Amino acid sequence: MKGIFSIFRKDDKAFTGLESAIVLTAFVVVAAVFSYVVLGAGFTTSDTAKKTIDEGVKQTTSSVELAGDVIANSADRSKVDTIVVTLQLTAGQSPVDIGADSNAGMLVVAYADNATYNQSLSWTKDFVGDNDKDAILEQHEKVQLTLAVPSGSMLQGTSDQVVNREFKLEIKPKIGAIVPITRVTPPQLDKVMVLK
Repeated sequence: MKGIFSIFRKDDKAFTGLESAIVLTAFVVVAAVFSYVVLGAGFTTSDTAKKTIDEGVKQTTSSVELAGDVIANSADRSKVDTIVVTLQLTAGQSPVDIGADSNAGMLVVAYADNATYNQSLSWTKDFVGDNDKDAILEQHEKVQLTLAVPSGSMLQGTSDQVVNREFKLEIKPKIGAIVPITRVTPPQLDKVMVLK
């Protein structure tokens, strides 16, 4: 009988193979967890980078642009009373809340010439053409801003001081780049003038 049980003698060969299998499995599990953590961190970083790039593009591109001519109005042909600009959304931009007027608006319009600087002109708005009767400028809509020329500016002087004068407007939306507009008054004042 002793010969039959001799095949069950103590041998460590099988146990060493089992240990190797357990260690290999542990390495695979640790590597899988580590790769999951690294990939998760990479996805988070790339998502943050995408958001930063998108926000940067929004801030550097203008959300509105000039649509048409800049018109100056002079009631008595001695000074410029109002300036009219028409705005539209730039291609691919989200709608912009214009607001009711300069007191409640999301656009700020600054004025500058050699005599004065006004960082916030008063203005009123009128939508041109099709619109859905709200204060939001959307694709395929145009809004006309009528800007009051500030007193003390060169455009409010005597008629010989007003002609051939350069002035600048800056339209500053809440989101997006500033839209600069530079124009010169004509050599002769009329009631309605297209500025170049």
